[in-house]
Amino acid sequence: MAQCGRMSRLVRLALAILAVAWSASAASAGGQVGTSLPADFPVILDASLGVPVIGFGAAGRVQRTPVIFLHGNNDTPFPTACNPLGRIHSMAQFFLDHGYAAAELWGLGYQGDQCDLIAQPTNRSAGAHSTVANIPDVRRFVHAVLDYTGARQVDIVGHSLGVTLARAWLRTDNAFHLVRRLVAIDGPNHGIVNCSPSPANFYQLPAFGGFTPDSALCLEYGSDNTPLLRFVNGRHEARPPTQYLVIRNADTSFVYFSAPDGVFPAVPAEDREGNPHDFSLSARLAGAREIDLVGQGAFDDVLGTAHLGILNSPVTWQRAFDFLSEGGRRP
Repeated sequence: MAQCGRMSRLVRLALAILAVAWSASAASAGGQVGTSLPADFPVILDASLGVPVIGFGAAGRVQRTPVIFLHGNNDTPFPTACNPLGRIHSMAQFFLDHGYAAAELWGLGYQGDQCDLIAQPTNRSAGAHSTVANIPDVRRFVHAVLDYTGARQVDIVGHSLGVTLARAWLRTDNAFHLVRRLVAIDGPNHGIVNCSPSPANFYQLPAFGGFTPDSALCLEYGSDNTPLLRFVNGRHEARPPTQYLVIRNADTSFVYFSAPDGVFPAVPAEDREGNPHDFSLSARLAGAREIDLVGQGAFDDVLGTAHLGILNSPVTWQRAFDFLSEGGRRP
């Protein structure tokens, strides 16, 4: 009789262990950031491409301020058939793994899947990839996320062009009250080094994107004094009430430093008019919190660059998470 009792207890214990394992497995099965938007989320047509934007998000209860992730130029919100990068998706997964709900994490692809770059590599610097062309996509996406989640504000995590795109939208719409916090990862806030007319600037070549002095991107970022940058920086670079965290490369980054970065050799430190200019501090924002990192090329396993590696860096993920988690829960 005692033996039967012990067997019964062992069976119950085994069933309990199986139940826990099943629950963990079920939780894990739903614990991945997706690569699509909810079926009932509004369809947003890309203003410059004329096709629906791609992105990620999920339905569900929202307790924290929703986070919108904005990738950089020539990138996507997740890896696509034509773009192996999409590392901002991994950053969103880190947030999900550390307490955010899938319904609180959103990504916008404002330049499509990048498949057009195979036949037309100069699209990398052309009008459809410019900041001004993509402001309408950000505007509609932010408002759609606010309406869909019922939140009053969003947080934004931007990398590279995603930083200045967010800032340009904020200025254009005077929408600072809608964005609680902005994480600015290695953004071109004061221009890029890739636009000089020097023959040594290989980024001018069609195969490297056609970043000639008069290309759309270089008209926006080829100096620290372009009309776009005068507009977004204005009197207050980190304009309140939005709060800002800058995470930047302090040793090299192929869009700012005249120094090798991964597979890319150095180009001259000149602006689009050929004048000597140091862009190495471009990612800074006056009045913002700042974290300077080095050695971030170790986290770019494709090109070995600090500019892309910093987006895939556990330090970047953790610091951004900590910044947005401060008071991030909605009452």
